[in-house]
Amino acid sequence: MCGIVALIGSREAAPQLLEGLRQLEYRGYDSAGIATVELAPSGSAGVDGEPPGRLHCLRAEGKLVNLTARYEAEGAPGHCGIGHTRWATHGKPEERNAHPHLDGRGELAVVQNGIIENHRSLREQLQSEGVVFRSDTDTEVIPHLLARQLERLQASGQPADASLLLRAVQEVLPQLHGAYALAVVWAQAPGALVVARRAAPLLIGLGEGEFLCASDTPALAGFTRTILPMEDGEVALLTPLGIELYDGSGRRVQRTPSLLSGTEHVADKRSFRHFMLKEIHEQPETAALWVARHLPEPTEGRLVALPLDPGLYEGLERVQILACGTSRHAALVGAYLLEQLAGIPTSVFYASEFRYAPPPLSRHTLTIGVTQSGETADTLAALAMEQERRRLVADPAFAPRLLGITNRPESSLARMVPHILDIGAGIEVGVAATKTFLGQLLAFYGLALALAERRGGASGPGGPRQLRDLVSQLRQLPALLERLVADHDQRCEALAHLFADTQDVIFLGRGINYPIALEGALKLKEISYIHAEGYPAGEMKHGPIALLDARVPVVSIAMPGTVFDKVLSNAQEAKARDAQLIGVAPEGPDTGLFDVLLPVPEVDELLSPLLTVIPMQLLSYHIAAHRGLDVDQPRNLAKSVTVE
Repeated sequence: MCGIVALIGSREAAPQLLEGLRQLEYRGYDSAGIATVELAPSGSAGVDGEPPGRLHCLRAEGKLVNLTARYEAEGAPGHCGIGHTRWATHGKPEERNAHPHLDGRGELAVVQNGIIENHRSLREQLQSEGVVFRSDTDTEVIPHLLARQLERLQASGQPADASLLLRAVQEVLPQLHGAYALAVVWAQAPGALVVARRAAPLLIGLGEGEFLCASDTPALAGFTRTILPMEDGEVALLTPLGIELYDGSGRRVQRTPSLLSGTEHVADKRSFRHFMLKEIHEQPETAALWVARHLPEPTEGRLVALPLDPGLYEGLERVQILACGTSRHAALVGAYLLEQLAGIPTSVFYASEFRYAPPPLSRHTLTIGVTQSGETADTLAALAMEQERRRLVADPAFAPRLLGITNRPESSLARMVPHILDIGAGIEVGVAATKTFLGQLLAFYGLALALAERRGGASGPGGPRQLRDLVSQLRQLPALLERLVADHDQRCEALAHLFADTQDVIFLGRGINYPIALEGALKLKEISYIHAEGYPAGEMKHGPIALLDARVPVVSIAMPGTVFDKVLSNAQEAKARDAQLIGVAPEGPDTGLFDVLLPVPEVDELLSPLLTVIPMQLLSYHIAAHRGLDVDQPRNLAKSVTVE
């Protein structure tokens, strides 16, 4: 969601702030701004109450190019500053609601990611004291609260310096209810930057004589690989001389910095028109890397090698998965695999709902949190709640077993749970997930196969032989994906014009491909703004069939297996209502009923989601591109959803 950068050092801050914000554009935003503090000219500080520094604030609605143009025209000097890309929650995406937000005197600036849940009561209190608000945001209460607290501290005789700013922030934070990451600069302390976090990500990057704070690692690209991730409730004072880190109770904290894992933190579109198309084309590589890491040669013993403690599996009786959006669709496929291959009862929950209606605690349960960014607020909060309620039970059978599946091993999720499956898909810029969805699917295939192997083989009639066959076919996946992506890129581009005036699309699937129908509908909604819904094919006649006519295309996933004939029969029902029928299925006489066929190779039905998702992604991409839409940054959406 919102992106934060903050810098203090020996170089001009604004160019680095703008570059940091550019690296965070993929998160989604609707406005941007920076604030810098410049040392006042020699001899002017203190004259007529002038502070030792001068605050410069630039904000602009829309894309970062608009803010860059303002900077080039007006400038923003200073070696200390903060920057922000905003994803609107409170207040429309207008310049007056863009960050940074200032206090009444224009001396103090704040940027924030998160939501201040009690902002209304704080605003009313401040307004009763004469404070005038200039925006509709929840964030603006923070600079006014800080300014009031600074005035009180100064009135008691304390000098205006970095330590005073730190103290004011520490004393105001308990008044803020909700989740936040924030950065503060003050003209009275031009050589100081204060940052804080609660339930929202914030990292400190350590450079040579300077420090860069950011809400995500790409903003640190080219600056440093040495980072100090802030923990929940911590506050830090940064000056050119170093970092002072404090916990929520105000105690000084000493912690060793760490190195960023992985190497791909810089986004490069190469020759592709959009990042999303590039990332779809990178999926064969994603699969090849996964096969190399997790499917050892048969002579090496186990069929699947996962970097997990064997104790995670011991005595396991149930699995519950917490996820949102695309990650939830991957979880639905995972649940199918865990039940059908490993014989483990598995439930999938919307993380946003789990917190408010959790199921009764069950014994020997593995809880899996799935989030590509590792920062999804709903998923992290649900995991934290589950961990806490299990810790309160004395019976060890109810002890928490937590596993995270993510693309960001340095994320908040990785610091929260003891076990992580890194999908290793590399940085994904497009807001609509593609290669990270494939990576999540592969993580679940690995987990289901590993559990099935430990339990003596597949739970169905195939037994250990079925597992060996599945692993053998998975080794062929990268080559299959390579051909499939190349073929369907052209097919879907040619098909896109048929959707020029389409307003509604129905996606159908059954069994393990029902979640792929959901994912296909979500992709189309996200980037083309066409209303689309995914249904279990057998449920069409129980209501949704009333939507069908010649203006509503139906995309049907029909893969040979247990439900193949049923899906074809359901497709016939749609065709009888004059719907244009698009099939995702192998070529053959059975699939001649489709008006348009997007052919996929025939594989074991359990592996088919890894292939059927490709036409869904490319069809959605080319429809959106044909309409001239912003494919990589669709309206109203954010890559990392860090607010509830």
